[in-house]
Amino acid sequence: MAKNEKTIYLTFDDGPNDIVTNEVLDILNKNKIKATFFSVGENANKFPEVMDRIVSEGHSIGNHTYNHLKGWTSPIDEYIENVEKCQLQLLNHDSCNLFRPPYGRITKKQGQSIINLGFKIIMWDILSYDYDKNLNCKDSLTKISKRTRNGSIIVFHDSLKAQAQLHQILPKYIENMLDRGFQFKPII
Repeated sequence: MAKNEKTIYLTFDDGPNDIVTNEVLDILNKNKIKATFFSVGENANKFPEVMDRIVSEGHSIGNHTYNHLKGWTSPIDEYIENVEKCQLQLLNHDSCNLFRPPYGRITKKQGQSIINLGFKIIMWDILSYDYDKNLNCKDSLTKISKRTRNGSIIVFHDSLKAQAQLHQILPKYIENMLDRGFQFKPII
């Protein structure tokens, strides 16, 4: 990244979904930007055509476990097996070495095991809270826009639970960031 480049990384968790993910992809295409999708393996299995679309349109993908497991409540062997099962599903669409733990929570041993498998663990510095049905979308947009800086990784969700909030926040957020001179890149 050049010194004067202003780059941010838009990420989406918990998909794919045949409705919401396609809507997100349409928004991204309209704005000619790329993002990273941290996919749940069982969802990738249900919607392979959406996974293919994500990859064919130049976005990157990452592993988000097969069943969206909570790291702190899952035995390490079960958790790693679930990550590997997701990885097999994702390899049907593209190779990836990115991993984001559901809820941003894993134990130290789980994290080390995932790194030993060759993954880069990707967290975030801005969470949109778009999954919260009681979210004040105007306030959320203001907060996430103010907190965005060069190199920020922001999390949205391409899920039915987040759909209404996502539609209110995402297009305006993208517009705000483009107006501020940011470019969007996928994490690789």
